[in-house]
Amino acid sequence: MQRFGKTAIILGATGLTGGVLLDLLLKDERYEQIKLFTRSRTGLKNPKIEEYLIDLFEMEQFKNLFQADEVYCCVGTTQKKTPDKDTYRQIDFGIPATAAKMAAENGIEVFLVISAMGANQNSRIFYNRTKGEMEGAVLDAKISKTHILRPALISGDREESRPAEFFGKKLMQALNPLLRGKLKKYRSIHPKEIAKSMIFLANHHFDKKILESDEIKDIAAKENV
Repeated sequence: MQRFGKTAIILGATGLTGGVLLDLLLKDERYEQIKLFTRSRTGLKNPKIEEYLIDLFEMEQFKNLFQADEVYCCVGTTQKKTPDKDTYRQIDFGIPATAAKMAAENGIEVFLVISAMGANQNSRIFYNRTKGEMEGAVLDAKISKTHILRPALISGDREESRPAEFFGKKLMQALNPLLRGKLKKYRSIHPKEIAKSMIFLANHHFDKKILESDEIKDIAAKENV
């Protein structure tokens, strides 16, 4: 039986997928309160929203406020946007790892995080290795219901201009129909599919902890929000 009156925490609500997720949760009757831990305001006015403007690198200072039924971690950056590797690691590894640790310590039993296709803690590629190490840290928190999503290239329009990414998305849209069978996981994916999949996983039993992009699409089709 699905619970109502739940509280969810979103990290990264001002990002592409996090913003879509926030919109869906605000419309979802199962959720009474949405806590946002963010460095910039969303600009949204809704009685469900409880917004905390904080430095996410200092998140542990707000552990007493980090109370909810579920945590959705949609934080991430790019090498182009954050060329300094130490800062990049603080964002892509540090924030999710700290959030998982806090969630475990506060008794939160549901934790969902967006990783990336190719995540591998043994990779020679810094980006893939960082994501893989993040996944390991999240799993080490031993939260009973943990799901890690590895989307392929995320389609959809961002507020900031990313010309190379824009053309890459257009190319992938053209190639998507050709990617079949084992290649389906390389198809680009819409942020709404990721968000819907996260909500479904939070509200239903699902054994698998790490989900590839084609599996995310399949799960999203099951969610009615």
